[in-house]
Amino acid sequence: MAKTKTTFYCQHCGAQSPKWIGRCPSCGEWNSFVEELISSGKDSGRNLSGLAAVNKKPVPLSEVSVDLHNRIDSGDQEFNRTLGGGIVSGSIILLGGEPGIGKSTLLLQLALKLHHLKVLYVSGEESEQQIKLRADRLGLNNPDCFILAETDIDYIFAGIKEIRPDLVIIDSIQTLFSQAIESTAGSISQIRETAGQLQKLAKTTGIPVFLIGHITKDGSIAGPKVLEHMVDTVLQFEGDRNYDYRILRAIKNRFGSTSELGIYEMKNSGLQEVANPSELLLAHRNELLSGVAIASTLEGMRPMLIEIQALVSSAVYGVPQRSTTGFDTRRLNMLLAVLEKRCGFRLSSKDVFLNITGGIRIDDPATDMAVVTAVLSSNNDIAIDGNVCFAGEVGLSGEIRPVRRIESRISEAERLGFTKIFVSGHNFKSIDKKKKSIEIISVNRVEKLFSELFG
Repeated sequence: MAKTKTTFYCQHCGAQSPKWIGRCPSCGEWNSFVEELISSGKDSGRNLSGLAAVNKKPVPLSEVSVDLHNRIDSGDQEFNRTLGGGIVSGSIILLGGEPGIGKSTLLLQLALKLHHLKVLYVSGEESEQQIKLRADRLGLNNPDCFILAETDIDYIFAGIKEIRPDLVIIDSIQTLFSQAIESTAGSISQIRETAGQLQKLAKTTGIPVFLIGHITKDGSIAGPKVLEHMVDTVLQFEGDRNYDYRILRAIKNRFGSTSELGIYEMKNSGLQEVANPSELLLAHRNELLSGVAIASTLEGMRPMLIEIQALVSSAVYGVPQRSTTGFDTRRLNMLLAVLEKRCGFRLSSKDVFLNITGGIRIDDPATDMAVVTAVLSSNNDIAIDGNVCFAGEVGLSGEIRPVRRIESRISEAERLGFTKIFVSGHNFKSIDKKKKSIEIISVNRVEKLFSELFG
């Protein structure tokens, strides 16, 4: 009979200790160690899949052949873009996101679109009937998509051995458990054991495995940090529930760039790809209102134009308020300090509210010029021409700094029918203006930007 032992794991980073300690020496968190029972049986690390494993032998690096086309087309262009061109055989991909954001819907759509592959969708949270109802709502059907409502890793591998799928989806990794580990499902040891078995399956058989992961209150993926190190790709599915747009970001990607992302729109029929997000986000820019400016930003490697709204009013209470939605509040405070110190605009006694429309959160410094313009427009109650956009970073001394990939930003503005774009004078020198039909205006200081717009 296998002996059991007690050990303590940190709930934040997965560090192990033979006894309870107050503060984790690895991540520094307090009171994060929990006690778990670990089995020392010999069945841990077994080949549960029953599929033939490939015996690997050391080979010289120069003799390794690489097939650049060995990627699976997911049938979703946004998903392919985020992964770097498609699903790599034998990869293990972790998808995280808030509850109800659409993680299960996204991967169920993926399973139903892959008509040329045999897909096994394993759900530890829903029954087969519930998954069938969602599939009917999506209006998709795939005769080669198999559903298994199970949480025991032994039975899951038995199902894999029986149908021999080309792709496996696990919803979710926190619901799985192994009988070799004497702890509850979702514990650190269970997540590490089950993820390790699925990783071994992917690497030895070449079957891609998708894992859906829960997140904690602070937004990080639940479980040990080692889980993110074990997988090849970590995707984050994010968005605001009050809006229909969702963004799929690659936080880690061993087979592609982490700069790419996919944009979706949530509808009754599921998640729809958004090929031109700028056109949707700027659909209501015909009416001229003060405090509105258009910024040319980059989401990953994709240029996109977004609307920035600002409201400046006299402070009702003694302390002025600074509130933002989709923008860093500390950066807004910095820009307001630049306007007051360097440019003479008195905003210290006024409330300033800033909103990024569409529920999208941005951190591109190239939006600084549009934020400053929107604030000044609201403060002076003067509307900005709807055919004007901005791309520039504002420095602490009030200078307009250059931004990267300015040609892509200008081309996107030109494609959407804008007639003017304000850029930094340093970017202006490197732009081929002969090929552009849009008027490019260079500014080096915030004061000049104000004079150009408001006289």
